[in-house]
Amino acid sequence: MSARGGRGQDRSRHLYAPAMRYFAAVAELGSVRAASRELNVASSAVNRQILYLEEALDLQLFERVGRRLRLSQAGEILLAHVRRTYSDFDATVAELDALKGLRRGSVSVAVVESVSESLLPDLISSFRRSYPGIHVGVTVTSSQEAARLVEAGEADVGFTFDPPRTSSLTIAYQHELAIGALMTPDHPLAGKSNLTLADCLKYPVALPAEGLSLRARIDAVRTQIPGSTRTYVETNSLRFMRALAREDKVIGFQTRIGSEEDLELGRLVFRPLADRPLQGDLLCVVTSSLRALALAPGMFFDHAVLSLKDHLPSIAAEKAT
Repeated sequence: MSARGGRGQDRSRHLYAPAMRYFAAVAELGSVRAASRELNVASSAVNRQILYLEEALDLQLFERVGRRLRLSQAGEILLAHVRRTYSDFDATVAELDALKGLRRGSVSVAVVESVSESLLPDLISSFRRSYPGIHVGVTVTSSQEAARLVEAGEADVGFTFDPPRTSSLTIAYQHELAIGALMTPDHPLAGKSNLTLADCLKYPVALPAEGLSLRARIDAVRTQIPGSTRTYVETNSLRFMRALAREDKVIGFQTRIGSEEDLELGRLVFRPLADRPLQGDLLCVVTSSLRALALAPGMFFDHAVLSLKDHLPSIAAEKAT
């Protein structure tokens, strides 16, 4: 181990006792004078620390060979200990540098509307309590666009439903959520069990706009249902869809994500749809497979996955209620 280590190594050495640092320098350079020049301290100070160690250990650490000092057997054992300790300190310094780095930095997030309304605010708030100096930029968009932003490197982390399966996108976490019908408690279908999309299409409905992952799943069932669809309106806003369901008694289609407040207050009820293609809408956290996450985005991603694992099972447990 060279006495002329890098910046992190120099810092770790200064965390350790002077006697050990001086001893290591003499051992590596072979003389007190060379060590004093390297350490930028007086030769007498270096010599005093060596004598202190030998007295404290009651062992001779060096043998003089000509003009050089050679380690004794006891000195070899002590130097091995010092090197191990320096290595541990180097790792500690690296961890401290990483922690300091997390006091700043930025994370860009692409997210679908429903997640931005319910899950993401709490997730970001808890993340910022730990790392208040990190800037978090959020783009609320469609499922397709959220995936595209991550693929293009314009977002670090994406929260989306049913992302495309491409080699440039990594689905790092996924969770199945049922698609259901949202309606007022007094709607004729509110008490019906084993509800299907065909049942809903007998009444005015609000459909997600084309391009949304929800619409693709609904259309896979809807095209198999004979007869006309009594579509009231199409919208790319799930919030607007819920407003229509509350005010105009139409049926909207969503997962529970984003609907929590309306359900808790009893303004709407959620009835899972029995049609098989509507059973498992996949909420995914995606990252790019072409580039590694930097420190701040990586920590945000880890925090996000842990938070979702804690929160989503309780939503999934409500699917049949």
